Amino acid sequence: MKKLLATAMAGILAVTMAACGASEESTGGSSKSDKVLTMGTSADYFPFEYIDTKKGEDIVGFDVAIAKEVTKNLGYDLKIEDMEFGSLLGALSSGRVDFVMAGMTPTEERKKNADFTDIYFESKNLVMTKDKAISSEDELKGKKIGVQLGSIQEGLAKDRFKDSEAVPLNKIPEIIQELNTGRIDALIIEDAVAVKYMDQDASLKTYQIEEDGPAGSAIAFKKGDKMRDDFNKELKKMIDSGEIEKLAEEWFQKEAK
Repeated sequence: MKKLLATAMAGILAVTMAACGASEESTGGSSKSDKVLTMGTSADYFPFEYIDTKKGEDIVGFDVAIAKEVTKNLGYDLKIEDMEFGSLLGALSSGRVDFVMAGMTPTEERKKNADFTDIYFESKNLVMTKDKAISSEDELKGKKIGVQLGSIQEGLAKDRFKDSEAVPLNKIPEIIQELNTGRIDALIIEDAVAVKYMDQDASLKTYQIEEDGPAGSAIAFKKGDKMRDDFNKELKKMIDSGEIEKLAEEWFQKEAK
């Protein structure tokens, strides 16, 4: 019996070793599919990153299209983690994600905790109101202004509109709903994101906030991560070739679903 058991175990071991050898040979050791970068984002920011529920549960958008192209060119597969915007840089610092791409502006405060690529898309901030447009920032004194928690718009509301009350909320649709119900008087929103809601509702009005210097989106990496420089090179190629401009035209013209 012991001899038969030993013979059987030897056979199993031989088959297992053969299977392992075949697996290693078929994958070529370290394959491209073994290399994965995880992108942290907040998928409530049409057209940058959002979920088109009519087509499935995948996160899509302008940022996602750029991230897929850059990671592919660098030889990586892309994984996307969706979370609240205010949690993104914490997830980056803890190593939960490899980079953050979420329409994020590289402010001086954020640069203390992350290294950013060059800006790949410039944008402007708008004050959005319902029914009646404002003609000056003074009209917001004493008003409630909705902003996304942890966003540059939150900082803008607190620093620039000190005589108003900033009302931070997690998701852009929540802020729009608060405006529609009258629980806030206005909100601050990026111009490219505002288009979707204005197309849906003609009663929404905007006023452009004048700011010093360019504002826009960049990709965040953990402090000291050399991958930032690799991404910068690929982004420059995409900008110089007109590919990012082409993607912007494609995604920004999409109708709200």
